[in-house]
Amino acid sequence: MAFDFLVPVSDKVLAHNELLPSQAIGKNTHIHTEKDGLPVLANATVAIIGVRESRNAYEKKHDKLDVSAIRLQFYKLLIGNWNATIVDLGDIEEGATVNDTYFVVKEVVAGLLEEHVIPIILGATQDITYPAYRAFDGIRDMINLVAIDSRFDFGIEDELISSHSYMSKIITDKPNNLFNFSNIGYQSYFNAQEEIDLMERLFFDAYRLGEVANDISLAEPVLRNAHMVSLDLRSVKASEISSSANFSPNGFNGREICAISRYAGISDKVSVFGLYEMENTVQSQQLIAQIIWYFIEGINFRIKESPYTKTDDFVKYNVPSEDEELVFYKSLLTERWWTEVPSIFTSHTKGHTPALLPCTEKDYLDACNQQIPERWFKAYKKGFN
Repeated sequence: MAFDFLVPVSDKVLAHNELLPSQAIGKNTHIHTEKDGLPVLANATVAIIGVRESRNAYEKKHDKLDVSAIRLQFYKLLIGNWNATIVDLGDIEEGATVNDTYFVVKEVVAGLLEEHVIPIILGATQDITYPAYRAFDGIRDMINLVAIDSRFDFGIEDELISSHSYMSKIITDKPNNLFNFSNIGYQSYFNAQEEIDLMERLFFDAYRLGEVANDISLAEPVLRNAHMVSLDLRSVKASEISSSANFSPNGFNGREICAISRYAGISDKVSVFGLYEMENTVQSQQLIAQIIWYFIEGINFRIKESPYTKTDDFVKYNVPSEDEELVFYKSLLTERWWTEVPSIFTSHTKGHTPALLPCTEKDYLDACNQQIPERWFKAYKKGFN
């Protein structure tokens, strides 16, 4: 069984944990130890897993990812007013080959998905997104993947999988379960024009760093439909996280990346959350700990809602347009917005029924002025379901 390959949390971390106050996260986490073995997954909400595999790194790693140091920072944070049950399953070390590591990641994540436990993956390199994606095989047919990343990571044709090319593997590998891919925070000068054109041809969504940083709430509707989130820490600007040459002067600041993480947690569809490309610096480890904190905070505010199930909790708005009437819904509980995909685009959805696309209040106001966002047409063309 793949869980047998998980390495217990180090004695150093456990000893440090004993000194923490009762309100600390470490005191409220069920931990995989050498003495007690794996914690029980029954009733668990999230499971932390370290993945120290880095052989497919685009920029070669000189040191192994110090997951223990991240745990030290995370455990000492104080727990919120949460109902979430946290387990820490320990680490997945390098296998004999990279594919061996991928296999263990896939099986462990699949096992957690079957138990309805959300894996929080702390990965050395972002190519770990690929086996985590493959974990959905046989569990869910179509996956919406969101990457918070300065790059699209398509790589070049025939390139072996790496932290800069894992998306090409996801797009081309069979079975192809990817329904939609969205990027939050890309920076144009890091992406070839061919990659930008490919995003357009495949009707994928991309949001530039400046666009999202100017209004961080734009990330919420994107993450609301995500099943899987892959966060590349290189999307954070260097001054916030590391002086390494792998990081850029431009990127999200700490507050913005934590807000995005909280949006990911609030989404009731997000089933896998991965953080990758970390540096072994105290500043990086502190920020990663806080990102995890905000993700779990978001989970505790999840509300499963749909305008089609509880109509009394929504206000319906009809907006006339040139082609046909647009329909919007606003939740009275969360103030979130949805738009109904026009029927002319939903001929091949299940039951030929209208589908819902998450949106913002600004989208509604723009529609009132007959301004339809381009991303809606992409969703319509893909037959959003």
